[in-house]
Amino acid sequence: MDNTNTRSTLLSPVTIHQWQLRNRIVMAPLTRGFADDREGTVTDEMVAYYEQRARDGVGLIITEGINPNLAGKGTYGIPGLYTDEQTTSWKRVTDAVHRHGGTIIAQLWHVGRLSHSDLIGTTPVAPSSLAAEGRVHKLHKPYQVPQAMSAQDIADTIQHFQTAARNAVLAGFDGIELHAAHGYLIDQFINEKTNHRTDEYGGDTAGRLRFLRDIIVAVKKEIPVDRISVRFSEKKDDDASYAWVDKAGMIDAYLNLFRETGITILHPSTDQYTKAWEEEQSFHERIRSQWDGIIIGVGDLDVQTAEHAIGKGSIDLAAFGRPFIANRDLVQRLHAGQQLIEYDANAHLPVLV
Repeated sequence: MDNTNTRSTLLSPVTIHQWQLRNRIVMAPLTRGFADDREGTVTDEMVAYYEQRARDGVGLIITEGINPNLAGKGTYGIPGLYTDEQTTSWKRVTDAVHRHGGTIIAQLWHVGRLSHSDLIGTTPVAPSSLAAEGRVHKLHKPYQVPQAMSAQDIADTIQHFQTAARNAVLAGFDGIELHAAHGYLIDQFINEKTNHRTDEYGGDTAGRLRFLRDIIVAVKKEIPVDRISVRFSEKKDDDASYAWVDKAGMIDAYLNLFRETGITILHPSTDQYTKAWEEEQSFHERIRSQWDGIIIGVGDLDVQTAEHAIGKGSIDLAAFGRPFIANRDLVQRLHAGQQLIEYDANAHLPVLV
């Protein structure tokens, strides 16, 4: 494959509905933990961090996970979009990104049972009273047995997502992403191992997907559906051995839900983009075989793999995570054909630059 052509594919502008993107490069959602821990507001260094990536020329920025309520907080320093102060603080980020011609969407993230009373002041909530294995991120305490959500809790949480979407619009975001992946709250409803409910939000696959469906329906009241991305995954952050029993059936169920609710932008998540998922196909290729909407590719992508995937139409946009932590000028380096700085957790994670 001619390298020049493929690289121009990754770096060429693209229109996704209302978004005029400068290229097909996405800054993946990256939990950094630099928000004001008490208030959940954005700090000066966060504004500078996002502004730098926009100045560099990235096509689309997906923010770090943002909590729709306090119960959604999974570790220290996570920002929110449920108070006026938080909403106002995010306006500084979106203004900075737009000043440099960038596009930015807010990822709404509720961790459910993967929280702790030390962080949120109350017992974590989940579809069922089943504790996760492992320890809370940065707090290093074992996960607690969560409180099974009542019908009212579910209704309230759906409303919190809707309010967060409204606040995202007020804060100037160009769209939102619903984090329905990796074993967090929405995914806890979808997963048969973590959802033992017998009401309308449990039971069969359709029942377990109802929480996600209701959230999509709610947030669509605040923001056009063509500006909503949904992140979903088979993999769970707290259960490395988990796999869908019926892979084809789950993909069908998700895609049918997205079609019925009008979702057109998907962010399927996997650790390794190139890894064979079912027979010869990767996770993203399997979804592409049944989906002609927008697909954001992610999973330890390198530039060559991303160019190839975009070139053959498997994905429309390519999301990079760690390379963006290590390279604030990632896009410029790609334009210039320069070597990227290798990501080093010890060097790069403690600082926000």
